[in-house]
Amino acid sequence: MRKFYSFLFYLFIPLIVIRLLWRGYHNPAYLHRWSERFGFTPFLAEKAIIWVHAVSVGEVQASLPLIKELSAYYPDHTILLTTMTPTGSTQAQKNLGNQVIHCYLPYDLPHAIYHFLQQTQPQLGIILETELWPNLLYQCQYRGIPVILANARLSARSARGYSYLGTLSRNMISSFTLIAAQGAADAERFIALGALPERVHITGNLKFEIKLPADLKTQGATLRDQWGKQRPTWIAASTHEGEEKYILFSFKQLQQSYPNALLVLVPRHPERFNSVYHLCQQRGFIIHRRSELKAFNSAAEVFIGDSMGELPLFFAASDVAFIGGSLIPVGGHNPLEPAALGRAIILGPHMFNFTEIIKQLLQAGAAIQIQTHRDLTQAILHYLNNPSLLTKSGEAGQQVIAQNQGASKKLMQLITPLLV
Repeated sequence: MRKFYSFLFYLFIPLIVIRLLWRGYHNPAYLHRWSERFGFTPFLAEKAIIWVHAVSVGEVQASLPLIKELSAYYPDHTILLTTMTPTGSTQAQKNLGNQVIHCYLPYDLPHAIYHFLQQTQPQLGIILETELWPNLLYQCQYRGIPVILANARLSARSARGYSYLGTLSRNMISSFTLIAAQGAADAERFIALGALPERVHITGNLKFEIKLPADLKTQGATLRDQWGKQRPTWIAASTHEGEEKYILFSFKQLQQSYPNALLVLVPRHPERFNSVYHLCQQRGFIIHRRSELKAFNSAAEVFIGDSMGELPLFFAASDVAFIGGSLIPVGGHNPLEPAALGRAIILGPHMFNFTEIIKQLLQAGAAIQIQTHRDLTQAILHYLNNPSLLTKSGEAGQQVIAQNQGASKKLMQLITPLLV
């Protein structure tokens, strides 16, 4: 089955290259460092390597506490951080600088994985969340490289998908040395798919280990003064194609109650910044783009956050946070940054990537989950019309985070015996 998968992967290489070119047209960073994507890692570290893989921005952010722990416990090792996206690479460089070596993880082609592992020879691999690649796991197992699936999550929907792969899925999951699951439901699904029960541990979610810059709230207050301190402000964060039309419609409705309201709109992918700007133009809104780097236009109705790495700042400057990727079946994005900042949170119906987190936030009264896009305006009004509820909801989110921290220490207890 794995050989057939590899054969199909090789057949699709022309399409992969075309996709890179297409993405590079919208985001030039995709045109760089192609050799790494095919296994030609440009270095050979002198020290033993601990390899951490975090596919994109969210996973890189979740990996930060773990990487800092690894660096402190194992100063004689080099930390290699791999990602799949340029935005993940940028996030790594911004937060970790020279603390790690970074490269892209190659595509799951046998020759590419062989070259990558031959060049890096990691002593241990730590893969975050649900990155399951047959050739990568097979070759790590063949070379005797222990691999941990850390912060592991598996939704019921994903579990059904993997179950259709039969032996390919079972071989991948059973090859992990350890699986550190976010919650009991995740652990049960991994075991049902073939993980050995004695290798599965529940360690909690690394994303609760959130540590924001000490001056972030001060920076947020400064930005809010520029926007207008008295203006009701809500942020639609990490939005996807197909969501902005609903968000702009809701904002138009909101303006009937709050004519001076400000919408902070932050698309998930940089290559969509311009298309979202043009959509706002077509809907007749006065727009200010963060990338314009000029004084804020006080008449602006929509602020487009078309910059990198500033989403926490925009959360800090807003009253209410809507989490994108949830009005359409993408699965949502991490709501813990606005929770840590004490912001009221609104979620769409499709948050299946963060089931356990959402359950806790809803039970604590830290968030509202709407059923359809038609409910979005009422949810925003529910918060804006009740300032005390804004405060109470924000405090509840901060308490949820405080109660769930400690995952990185539990994970380190599992890692230590493998690096003796």
